[in-house]
Amino acid sequence: MSQHILAIDQGTTSSRAIIFSAAGDIVAIAQKEFPQSYPHDGWVEHDPDAIWESVTDSLIKVFDKCPLTVADIASVGITNQRETTLVWDKNTGEHIYPAIVWQDRRTAPLCRELSEDAALLDYITHTTGLLLDPYFSATKINWILDNVEGAREKAEAGDLLFGTVDSYLIWRLSGGKSHVTDATNASRTMLFDIHQQQWDNKLLKTFNIPQSMLPEVLDCAADFGMIDQSILGRELPIQGVAGDQQAALIGQACFEKGMAKSTYGTGCFMILNTGDEPLMSENRLLTTVGYRLDGKTTYALEGSIFMAGATIQWLRDGLKLIDNAAESEALAQRARRDNGVFLVPAFTGLGAPYWDPDARGAILGLTRDTGISEIVAAGLQSVCYQTKDLQKAMESDGARPMTLRVDGGMAKNDWVMGFLSDILGAEVERPVVTETTALGAAYLAGLQAGIYDSVNTLSQKWQCETTFTPRLTKAERDSAYDGWKSAVARIRCS
Repeated sequence: MSQHILAIDQGTTSSRAIIFSAAGDIVAIAQKEFPQSYPHDGWVEHDPDAIWESVTDSLIKVFDKCPLTVADIASVGITNQRETTLVWDKNTGEHIYPAIVWQDRRTAPLCRELSEDAALLDYITHTTGLLLDPYFSATKINWILDNVEGAREKAEAGDLLFGTVDSYLIWRLSGGKSHVTDATNASRTMLFDIHQQQWDNKLLKTFNIPQSMLPEVLDCAADFGMIDQSILGRELPIQGVAGDQQAALIGQACFEKGMAKSTYGTGCFMILNTGDEPLMSENRLLTTVGYRLDGKTTYALEGSIFMAGATIQWLRDGLKLIDNAAESEALAQRARRDNGVFLVPAFTGLGAPYWDPDARGAILGLTRDTGISEIVAAGLQSVCYQTKDLQKAMESDGARPMTLRVDGGMAKNDWVMGFLSDILGAEVERPVVTETTALGAAYLAGLQAGIYDSVNTLSQKWQCETTFTPRLTKAERDSAYDGWKSAVARIRCS
């Protein structure tokens, strides 16, 4: 039997297919970017067909980059951008509206209206572990049903399906045979009871969403369906699914209570394993499903930052200060650390722990001495400062991570990781394999396929490449962070 696993990593700006060996080594990677659409201020959309094409193109091309064939693949795992919302016709397969991306803030007015009901706010938090915010899928579904002509009638008739990206891909990959999701993605919809592990009828009624639209919720390692042979020439089982941040938690082998990871992709997401009991935050962090295996739920505390790598993309594509992300490290090294420049990347509002959808970005502290290096450095530092915000919030909840495992594209930047360790006052560990999101999906598929016998086996595979240790004094760290907090206060709208 083959021991190779194929992972589909569908992200916010690109899709990738990665083949892993059973040892967790990367055999081959194929990637394809797809366009983003910003039709109005605060709106972010994707073309579902572009997502689909980027996935299938990557699936085909990954086999051109190695001697393996489809017959060498034992199982398939999927990880995906979370909360992004798709609605499609279950009879024709056609989407009825573009995918509304997790960053999208168009439903902020609805959230403000609903937030006047204190009892509802309390119910949402205690049932779903989330806060009422446009970030999550529920208000996005509601908006589509209310704003697309004929959508609500079709939904009530049972002719429309909803899915996060994992569900949409599985449905298309299986030729419309499987309409399923996993517990981690379900927990990000604001419709899922994380305690009972089922869709919540009261919330479905609140957001006026027919239950017939929703997928079946499975464990993270389960039989999700088969990739139709028309895709790759033969059927392949889909046996592992998790939202990207939870997949990274698994890929980083954070299986013990108190372990934490932070992923630096388009956004930044810090997740702390809290064990088999959900920890309800008093500091506007999210309580979520870390993973569910063999029917047992492991919970996590999460802080979400909207703009991490996306800030560097803006410096590249918006301001054109750099030609590629790799240039940012050398530029930042030229800047004086205490130059007083702060970039607050609130382009689509602020995430945790502020949850301010109306805040907008700013660069503060500019002087005649400010140049490209200082602005680029401030952009990189903004990611670290936002991580510090999350660390402080977790500390107030009694769950401060003292060591942080990091991954994602920005984790390869030594300057950023060094400053992150400095501002956190904690060790930062970068693993040998930084593609931990895809690796986590592969691990889940491997568990279901019998390639791995337990999570203990996966823990033994994790290896540290570099440990970054703090160099700043506490006084220097506190002074820098005070400057950041002052900058954030100046752009807050609520």
